[in-house]
Amino acid sequence: MPVSHDIDRDLDRLQALARRMDYAFRIPLLGVRLGWDSILGLIPGVGDALALAPAGYIMKEAHRLGASKSVLARMGANVGIDLVIGAVPLVGDLFDIGWKSNSRNVALLKDHLGRQPAAAMDAQGELSSHHPTLRG
Repeated sequence: MPVSHDIDRDLDRLQALARRMDYAFRIPLLGVRLGWDSILGLIPGVGDALALAPAGYIMKEAHRLGASKSVLARMGANVGIDLVIGAVPLVGDLFDIGWKSNSRNVALLKDHLGRQPAAAMDAQGELSSHHPTLRG
């Protein structure tokens, strides 16, 4: 199975997780979409901490897929902003609806992987990487 197919499958899985966390539900009449991240944020004290698990998983997978340090730093900033502002009662809950850090992070990862030059392929057509799980 080609590595590019595996990466596409991983990206699809991460995108589905981000959609559940950021866009799972539509508020009738308003047309606004929110996800489990926003709903968990309504739980005082622990909600925002619970929403960190999927965000952390997306970042872990980004690292495994070979995201650069700068991409991981931007992803961490997105999660940090979501956590800090999301912790403010009411204002943070409204902010969560618009920020959608999980979707932002998957988009950053897709953009980063989409810009990988053809030279990143090794002789067998597999991605070469500094990351041990991406080496053949």
